[in-house]
Amino acid sequence: MREALSDAITMTWRNLKGMSRNPQVVLFSTFQPVIFVLTFRYVFGGSIRVPGIDYVNFLMPGVFVQSVAFGGMNTAAGLAVDMSTGMIERFRSLPMARSAVLAGRVLADLTRNLGVVLLMVGVGFLVGFRIEGSPIEFLLALGIIVAFAFGISFVFALIGLVASNAEAAQALGFPILALMVFASTAFVPLEGMPGWLQAYNKVQPVSVTVAAVRGLTLGSATTGQVLFALAWAVGLAAVFGPLAVRVYRRAK
Repeated sequence: MREALSDAITMTWRNLKGMSRNPQVVLFSTFQPVIFVLTFRYVFGGSIRVPGIDYVNFLMPGVFVQSVAFGGMNTAAGLAVDMSTGMIERFRSLPMARSAVLAGRVLADLTRNLGVVLLMVGVGFLVGFRIEGSPIEFLLALGIIVAFAFGISFVFALIGLVASNAEAAQALGFPILALMVFASTAFVPLEGMPGWLQAYNKVQPVSVTVAAVRGLTLGSATTGQVLFALAWAVGLAAVFGPLAVRVYRRAK
């Protein structure tokens, strides 16, 4: 176990170093969420009314979750590149734990996602976002975001392992992101949606996670919202984690 953990840490460091040497990854991870904040805060925000809530306080929790959801594309693309360039075969020939490749990729992307969320918190304060819940509730909100990022990373790890290259991984991953993020309650309230879309958003992972994070930052979260969001995070990791490991072991 100690050696497997050491190998995972080594692979995490390798992936983080790779990100630092690829400015496009860093820029996309940070600049894209900032664009979303500015667009919805100043362009669409004046047209969207949320009764009893300042729109920026409604918006930012959705941006936090959206940022880590889109971060899953880096997981998929990174693994697809390693698969297509023969790096996975090289790793298999080394005296290292098989689990280290997937664990290192997920942990590296989890670290990046946490950094992006903290950056978005700072940007949010600059555009008027304020935390109305307690410090403990805000820390719990961050914990839920990290848990969701961990779970969804395995979804995109599976995509990266079955894709033939990075471009194919992005093509496979984007429709999933579109259905989960752009059709969610991240940017607009549930009440303004058609009935069938409301039913979808009451159970889909992004909207469930956004509802819990939004409730915690506003100081109005229920225990049910928090547990539902955590259940989705655990469920995604429990289902897609073993699937990703299985595909990785069988990949050629």
